Amino acid sequence: MEITHKPHFIRQCTLVWLTLMSLTVTTYAIGEANLGGWAIMLTVLGTAVIKVQMVSSYFMGLRRTRRLWRGIVMGWLLLVAGLITIAYLSTIK
Repeated sequence: MEITHKPHFIRQCTLVWLTLMSLTVTTYAIGEANLGGWAIMLTVLGTAVIKVQMVSSYFMGLRRTRRLWRGIVMGWLLLVAGLITIAYLSTIK
């Protein structure tokens, strides 16, 4: 008995990769435009958080692990993002 699978046009990891590339281009464009300010910092930092979460879930395989490991990675990510935000806020006068 032969099992045939319907071929997918685009695999999920390819969609994730395309999303990561579009987010990277977006942050690059923001940097090249010399934009600044609180909203821009939050946009770039939020984009970085989304990218790290996508890489850890899809390419490091954490979406199939226990919640403990996903929580550790997400906690680390939020800690780093929070520290970066605090550092940015401390420079604003």
